[in-house]
Amino acid sequence: MIRRVTSPYAQDGFRVGFDWATTGAAAVPGSITAVVDVLSFTTTVTVAADLGIDVYPYRWRDESAVAYAKQYDAVLAVGRSEAGPGEVSLSPVTIRQAQGIERLVLPSPNGSTICQQLSDTGSTVIAVSLRNRAAAAEWVSKRLAEDPQLTVVAIAAGERWKVGALRPAVEDLWGAGGFLAALDVDGFSPEARAAAAAYQDAENELPELLHECAGGRELTQYGFPQDVAIAAEVDSSRSVPVLRDGKLSASN
Repeated sequence: MIRRVTSPYAQDGFRVGFDWATTGAAAVPGSITAVVDVLSFTTTVTVAADLGIDVYPYRWRDESAVAYAKQYDAVLAVGRSEAGPGEVSLSPVTIRQAQGIERLVLPSPNGSTICQQLSDTGSTVIAVSLRNRAAAAEWVSKRLAEDPQLTVVAIAAGERWKVGALRPAVEDLWGAGGFLAALDVDGFSPEARAAAAAYQDAENELPELLHECAGGRELTQYGFPQDVAIAAEVDSSRSVPVLRDGKLSASN
């Protein structure tokens, strides 16, 4: 049964919704929640899933993260700019170069934080990027067809300005919209329709637009243009990482 709530922000009565960041994830419930953080958390998760690596989302890279990684006998990712030879970070390039890693704790203040936030809500959480948006939509569409009472919401993680305010990141809008546009289901909220339309407007100009948007330019200026290139590998992955027992693993 589709959940009925009183909040005007919950996109109640629609099977497909869309919103932003941790606040939107709390405000718009879904039976299935697709978390989208293109530069770079969910892109990195899909690269890891392609290689059979389980990813444990974690908000902060601090002493508690060290203990958390030890608890699961996992490697703790270092800061993107701190990664030396053989070390892994939020950069998907380092995941592709990694050897012998089976479990990875991957801190991120945006996508990873949202995954952790949703882990105890009862929603099925999946990691979606431009790389796996079609595969994820196929996976979700099948489940929605099997149970007409299920709903899905895409949450674009966005970024943060230095003052702490949300910076809606267009790459996450495209990632969420690309996933939504590929769904084989009716009942889109106005917000979901807008996100899908944003992707459809840009899809023929990707990956160029991804390199030219603010997030792409930022990573390039920091010396990580290959991270943007990997994020722009639209539909290259068939992995659908699903959050179960605290870890994102490729769905069977």
